[in-house]
Amino acid sequence: MTLGKVIGTVVATQKDEKLVGGKLLVVREIDVEGKLLSRYVVAVDSVGAGVGEVVLVASGSSARQTESTKNRPVDAVIMAIVDTLELKGQTLYDKATGFHN
Repeated sequence: MTLGKVIGTVVATQKDEKLVGGKLLVVREIDVEGKLLSRYVVAVDSVGAGVGEVVLVASGSSARQTESTKNRPVDAVIMAIVDTLELKGQTLYDKATGFHN
């Protein structure tokens, strides 16, 4: 799993029928302090995430383990929206207030 921030959406009117109904979001990987990293991924949203939210992304064969992605041609899935991130007893991120730098 990786941490990421949803930065955009993808609309594809022509796609494999197994992807119909799935929302595609662009996610940019972040570190635990919220710093944007260089890796991007298009992921199927299984939890109702939106632009600006911090999320957990599973990739590879693990991406096909959610109910909404089972047996679908998916290599990345947003499978959680992060509420808080704590490291060594310190809260680094809270959904209500953002990253604490």
